[in-house]
Amino acid sequence: MKTFPWITIRPKVGKFSLRIDRRLPKVALVIALLVMAIMVVNMGVGQYEISPLDVVKTLLGMETGDPQHVLIVRTLRLPRMLLSALVGLALGTSGALLQGLTRNPLADPSIMGINTGAGLVAVVLTILVRDFPARWIPVAAFAGALIAAGLMYLLAWRKGGDSPMRLVLIGVGLSAVGSAVTTLVITIGNIYDVQRAMIWLTGSVYGRSWVDFWAFAPWVAIAVPLAWFQARQLNSLHLGEDVALGLGLNVGRQRAWILFVAVALAGASVAVAGVISFVGLIAPHVARRLVGTDHTGLVPTAGMLGALLLVASDWIGRTIAAPNEIPCGLVTAVIGVPFFLAMLYQHARTK
Repeated sequence: MKTFPWITIRPKVGKFSLRIDRRLPKVALVIALLVMAIMVVNMGVGQYEISPLDVVKTLLGMETGDPQHVLIVRTLRLPRMLLSALVGLALGTSGALLQGLTRNPLADPSIMGINTGAGLVAVVLTILVRDFPARWIPVAAFAGALIAAGLMYLLAWRKGGDSPMRLVLIGVGLSAVGSAVTTLVITIGNIYDVQRAMIWLTGSVYGRSWVDFWAFAPWVAIAVPLAWFQARQLNSLHLGEDVALGLGLNVGRQRAWILFVAVALAGASVAVAGVISFVGLIAPHVARRLVGTDHTGLVPTAGMLGALLLVASDWIGRTIAAPNEIPCGLVTAVIGVPFFLAMLYQHARTK
């Protein structure tokens, strides 16, 4: 009996249908189980060790014999785990959108200047603006990401339209300029302010609470489904501008909208967790190996892999040098740099 690589979903209500790769449900289930397993193990790590079984019992409201488990698991560690998963989901989804938009496998929020713009604004306000309210730093960081993306798009636009390659090149240029200015600001700041800025730049979910989680969750709840709904348009854009125009797609407007959704996800992630690099680069590449290149399966799979990568990085950072803690942003950088160099080498060989 012949089997087809696609599953077509046609709801009884409405006239739309959805075609997904047959591998997607199994891959999504495995990734979700891995994320939950690592989160449970990670919630038991720390100065107060808790067994995975007691963590599960505490989450389910069952008695464990230790009344402190509720405070440690539910109040202190659970919001951090959930936030790290949501940040990874947002960064992985953003990277898939940017790679599909630019048709460039090396595109990533950190490489294209989006994360750098957010980090630059946060560093400037932390070091140069005295007594700037800390609660407004995330808002300012998100504004910096929007400004960087706006500059990238405006500089890449030409009378004949925008170009994916120009978007990448200008994004890399803006990232280099932003990094240089950030370094300059750090060198002239006092040591106390520089320490605060460096914590932000390394990227971490340390000390995050339910307040941070509920502030970030609406961004993910709105922007991630919007990203999934752009999958078909990304498939059209991936075929080339002429083909997309022939299919009736407003290429310029669609690119701007996809870029905005990608920036919203990346900027909000930087605003709540600092600058975490390479998640948006690695997750889409692994997703292509698992579910193929069709964006209806690629975008959600990349998001889930981003969640897995960041949750695992946070767990590694908490255990590899215990009792000291390595920020998850440094762990993803250690993983991402050789991955990026390998991608460059592979890309050069195919030319």
